[in-house]
Amino acid sequence: MAVSMASCGSTLGVYTKLVQPINKTAFFGSSSFGFDHVKNLCNSTKPRLSYSLSTMIPKASATAIEETDVVPTPKVIIDQDSDPNATVVEITFGDRLGALLDTMSALKNLGLNVVKANVVLDSSGKHNTFSITKASTGRKVEEPELLEAIRLTIISNLLEYHPESSGQLAMGEAFGVEAPKTKLDVDITTRIRIDDDGPDRSLLSVETADRPGLLVDLVKIVTDINVAVESGEFDTEGLLAKAKFHVNYKGKALIKPLQQVVANSLRYFLRRPWTDESSF
Repeated sequence: MAVSMASCGSTLGVYTKLVQPINKTAFFGSSSFGFDHVKNLCNSTKPRLSYSLSTMIPKASATAIEETDVVPTPKVIIDQDSDPNATVVEITFGDRLGALLDTMSALKNLGLNVVKANVVLDSSGKHNTFSITKASTGRKVEEPELLEAIRLTIISNLLEYHPESSGQLAMGEAFGVEAPKTKLDVDITTRIRIDDDGPDRSLLSVETADRPGLLVDLVKIVTDINVAVESGEFDTEGLLAKAKFHVNYKGKALIKPLQQVVANSLRYFLRRPWTDESSF
């Protein structure tokens, strides 16, 4: 899928350093989306997350944080398991989210179709769920770079239209109107677990401090060890990121020594998240 790009005054340096194309194994499929399609994250004069595409969506500037007693924790869930034909995205921010037409328009600008939308209100808040496919193929999203672009597009809109979410999101420090009051220690928050999920695959669970490009980095680390990533779920819950990936090695579940290699590689990388570009 080709996406026409507009030039930017400055790129999002941290993100462009971290997100690199995955050549060995494509996430959830055999195709490769390519780094250039998500490289177009730009900073305006006031740093914030936004996409510069051939068609840009006008956004009102957020100048103040909504005064409230309790700000709910924003949650963004990217689910590749529940629907075989579409990528399911769920967004929750208490009862503050509306129809999210701006988010749907932004996703279409990434070359995606929102084939189904649903809103459920329960005790935990309003859950907005979208089923997304690629406009070029009509199939679910398979490429990690595009999945990360979806995640950052949604977070960008949260920071833009709900500035009070800034203090609840890890990326609010750089791109929001208020930095989170609490910073997570990567060594303390990082938890990695690998369990057998039948004879043909294993379930890799990772919980760590969130940052831009994290989804792509996790997949790259795993595939660099020649472990295939089949499907999974990636959740953004405030300052935390939680990933569950179904993985295999040559069509089989990971044996214990390989599980240890994967876990050690992930821990090593996550302890030094700001990697120099020359290290790739």
